[in-house]
Amino acid sequence: MTWRRAIRAGAALAVLMASLLWVPAAPALRNGLARTPPMGWNPWYRFRCNVNEDLVRRSADIVVSSGMKAAGYRYINLDDCWMARTRDVTGSLVPDPAKFPHGIRALADYVHGKGLKFGIYADSGSATCQGFPGSRGHFDQDARTFAAWAVDYLKLDACHTTPVELGPAGHATMLASLRRARRPVLFSIASFGGSTSPRGHTPWRWGARVANMWRTTHDFTWYRPRRQAWDGLMRTVDINARLSRYARPGGWNDPDLLQVGNWPLSAREGRSIFSLWAMMAAPLIAGNDLRTMSAFTRQTLTNREVIAIDQDPAGIQGTRVRTSAGREVWLRRLADGDRALLLFSRRATAGRFTVDLASVGLGGGGHVVRNLWRHRTTTTGRVLRAKVVSHGVAMFRIRAG
Repeated sequence: MTWRRAIRAGAALAVLMASLLWVPAAPALRNGLARTPPMGWNPWYRFRCNVNEDLVRRSADIVVSSGMKAAGYRYINLDDCWMARTRDVTGSLVPDPAKFPHGIRALADYVHGKGLKFGIYADSGSATCQGFPGSRGHFDQDARTFAAWAVDYLKLDACHTTPVELGPAGHATMLASLRRARRPVLFSIASFGGSTSPRGHTPWRWGARVANMWRTTHDFTWYRPRRQAWDGLMRTVDINARLSRYARPGGWNDPDLLQVGNWPLSAREGRSIFSLWAMMAAPLIAGNDLRTMSAFTRQTLTNREVIAIDQDPAGIQGTRVRTSAGREVWLRRLADGDRALLLFSRRATAGRFTVDLASVGLGGGGHVVRNLWRHRTTTTGRVLRAKVVSHGVAMFRIRAG
């Protein structure tokens, strides 16, 4: 074994051992936040580094005027590239003066004036993924800065990190700094933000102890052809689907930002992703250009019946209970005793579904069935039948009797 391989193996072992030692004992992080999955907007996938205060202000305006705020969206978040390339003489982070000439506190005040909350981005390593200053050696200072700027949400990335910084101990350090700053901040960790992750790095095992949400997958890559982009999203779904036991009020599996309204997804595919995220109790953080979204995209993002599934107070992540030839059946138990049922045609062909409701735990008697996308209520006996178009969904809320 070469010395480089030995170092890599040692780093992977260190992360694995840390993960095993940090399996959460508490139900979730007890900061009183994210009792249901957070909802909001983040510009990263649509704008990358081309972000500025005018865009953020305009997006906050649209969250209000489009009905998104009324539907539950609250957080307006910055991502990478908001900073200047260097800290100031005191070591504090500085916003890019060309992008944010009035500063971050003024922007946060504007967002708060809309009745919304403001989020920001940092990195636990030596630099952010795009090469801006990281928080290594500055956790307390950065937490105090964010508190002074009235930040409500922190996304902490993990590029340019050591195994310790990538794991639970590094994130616990930032959590302690946030607590010392004495401002309630929803804490989101993005340990899969880099291009690679050591073997054994499983933030879902320890995430609930140190954060309100944790990334479960790598970033999306939209430069791929359309089919490969869809396949990549399906891999994200498959990974997140296996982690249902880790989700709970106050701590959520995060399969990354919503891609509703973003190329290369079709409108139908975006609606399917939105439905799957709701079934998986995932954070609903929109990632599209709100200024140009279609009426269909707006209607998808503001469907309150589907949002109610995502925001169900029991916080039980739905599971895939059956799959056959690309036809998937998902089920989620809700706080009031109802069940959410999702029929998903994963492949590029339409699917006909015949679901014995008793076989998926819904009993054999009569049922009241609410179609959440068509907004229609019907009744059915033991069997539910539906045809679902390619890459499409049918989503129901079902009540016995």
